[in-house]
Amino acid sequence: MKVTIRRMGNSQGILIPKPILAQLGLEGEVEMEVQDDVLIIRKPRKQARVGWAEASRAVAQAGDDSLVMGEFGNADDSEWVW
Repeated sequence: MKVTIRRMGNSQGILIPKPILAQLGLEGEVEMEVQDDVLIIRKPRKQARVGWAEASRAVAQAGDDSLVMGEFGNADDSEWVW
């Protein structure tokens, strides 16, 4: 599909047809980058660790946050003076 680059205020842009946006599930914000002379537009990637804090709180509230390996120290720790 060919589209025309149009003037939009002080910038230029293209209009993406609504069926294409719907097919890709794009709305609101997108990520855009250039790789090897190709313009790539994609859904924003989820940020790393999004929701981890809430999930940790839920695990703690459920009482399911015990240590998997238990407490253990190094054999030579008893020689240390703290």
